[in-house]
Amino acid sequence: MDVLNRTMRRMVSGGVVRQKTLKRDIECAGTALHSGLMVNMRICAAAPDSGIRFRRTDVDTAIGEIEARYDNVVDTRLCTTIANEHGLKVSTIEHLMAALAGAEIDNAIVEVDAEEVPVMDGSAAPFLEMIEDAGVIEQGLPRKAIRVLRTVSVRGDSKFLKVEPSDRATINLEIDFDCDSIGRQSLAMPVTKAAFRDDVADARTFGFLHEVEALRSAGLARGGSLENAVVLSDGKVLNEDGLRHSDEFVRHKILDCIGDLYLAGAPIIGAVSGSCSGHDLNNTLLQALFEDESAWVWETIEDDQSVDAPAWEAEPALMPA
Repeated sequence: MDVLNRTMRRMVSGGVVRQKTLKRDIECAGTALHSGLMVNMRICAAAPDSGIRFRRTDVDTAIGEIEARYDNVVDTRLCTTIANEHGLKVSTIEHLMAALAGAEIDNAIVEVDAEEVPVMDGSAAPFLEMIEDAGVIEQGLPRKAIRVLRTVSVRGDSKFLKVEPSDRATINLEIDFDCDSIGRQSLAMPVTKAAFRDDVADARTFGFLHEVEALRSAGLARGGSLENAVVLSDGKVLNEDGLRHSDEFVRHKILDCIGDLYLAGAPIIGAVSGSCSGHDLNNTLLQALFEDESAWVWETIEDDQSVDAPAWEAEPALMPA
């Protein structure tokens, strides 16, 4: 059953949080990570209950709109790519989606004149700063959330990702790389505006020099550089300024996960945890969640559910169960 058209089955008493959109339009330009093209992007206000939509301005307007939804994801190999029924695509959307989730933007139209979102500095911070500078306005309808009622988990080799019932939205991820500068890192944090802004928004995407070279030979990662990614070689970070956080790598994985899960069409109230997951498992988890209608329910968000919880705290490393 369509997640966005399904009737809300639960209403919460008390004051409710209203949906939000931008107070004014945002414009920026930047390099696309994989194509290397210069992309012009504008983020515009949108009507209540319209959600996040991408609009390709380089094609006929009649076919250029793509809803930012989990069931429109068509590729997760190097980034998250969505497409519509006409085959029009927009890729590398996860950092922008994370910024929209972190700023609690429910409705927006993202216009791009190419097939990819600009990578900016490789994190969500530039997008978040633009949103905060533009300002946010409340809209007339209540903000909806997806409350998890039953544990749903997905696996792939030694990787796993799950979401469990919880009174608060939280995330706890672990990564494990055979690299001296990364190794095993884990982080647990509440999914709140403050925690996102302070702890993960500026965490950059990362990759290994030998992989970057292989991708470029295949016509990918043409826009990648030390200006928009953390690059490692022989176990060392090549960026002159080093890392923004000692555990920037797991923080970026959390950023990606927050962005990918916002393709649910609303925030998820539940405890997300996983080990060595990525874009593929992030999307697979949403598919598995919505396939089980007994595992979730729509509800409106109460005022006290939007109050920022304390900042993140580290927890013991996760292991696949």
